[in-house]
Amino acid sequence: MYEVKRLAAGDEKRWDDFVRNHAEATFYHLSAWQAVIGTHLRHPTDYLYVEQGGRIEGILPLARVKSRLFGDALISLPFLVYGGPIGNGDESVEALIEYAKSLAEELGVDYLELRNRRPLTDWPTKDNYVTFRRATEPDVESNLLAIPRKQRAVVRKAIKSGLVAELDERTDRLYDILSECKRNLGTPFFSRKYLSFIKDTFGDDCEILTVLHDGDVLTSVMSFRFRDEILPYYGGGGIAARRFGANDFMYWKVLENACERGVALFDFGRSRKGTGPYNFKKYWGFEPEQLSYEFYLVKSKELPQTDPSSGKYRKFIDAWSRLPLPVARIIGPPLARLLG
Repeated sequence: MYEVKRLAAGDEKRWDDFVRNHAEATFYHLSAWQAVIGTHLRHPTDYLYVEQGGRIEGILPLARVKSRLFGDALISLPFLVYGGPIGNGDESVEALIEYAKSLAEELGVDYLELRNRRPLTDWPTKDNYVTFRRATEPDVESNLLAIPRKQRAVVRKAIKSGLVAELDERTDRLYDILSECKRNLGTPFFSRKYLSFIKDTFGDDCEILTVLHDGDVLTSVMSFRFRDEILPYYGGGGIAARRFGANDFMYWKVLENACERGVALFDFGRSRKGTGPYNFKKYWGFEPEQLSYEFYLVKSKELPQTDPSSGKYRKFIDAWSRLPLPVARIIGPPLARLLG
């Protein structure tokens, strides 16, 4: 029988050593996200673990997000694509899940959500999200040839269009272009300080690549490094990006740089089925991998309806996309921290 414990100050290294050595762990399981979600975004967190003989055997990071729009939820993990419990054997994972269920009931949330890469329970699930992951080729040219022919032609054209890629130590250019991109898509985005906090928190494991044309910023992306993986996460471009193929160039440069460093896996991240980002990643030759987002309903009687493409949110999205950018940047962060 495992005893479930909460991560305490000073135990972060033990937690992260477990994460970095567990085959199913992801960058989003690292303990530093507790500071991002708990300290910066001000959501209550419970980072749970079980141990045996003084050694951690399983972990489950959780955070609670209360929102008038989406309800009251305990999630592993909000704002991130993966989370869920991982452990050395089924018994440790089951102990964490049972504890999380009890905690959800004690807190009186609407539901508990586990964002797993594979099914772990018999709970109701949502199957609208997939992820795209693929091993990199051993050299740059082979990675280019691995892109399907039509998309490869787009990338080659972008390479020849005079674009320049620069690595940034600061998040200013990323925030400026990304907040504009999110406004155009009708989505509230976090504050400038949020991106800076992530960069400061993860240091060299957080890389920012910005694409310019004649000195003008077209696109920018924040990627995470984890073991032998690279994970582009926060990225976007302005209206002019499409004309120059800047997004294609940007992701190609992330892949090229990763290949030159010997990175073995490119994680293109999560997308909803049938969306533009989903199709974009398929054009690059990535195959979708079904994600298993599992829900334990407490107060809710049905799965939460959070699909932004539904009619319920369409008017809000359309209205947001027409906001003046300075206004969106002011009123967006308080809303973005509630979206989960």
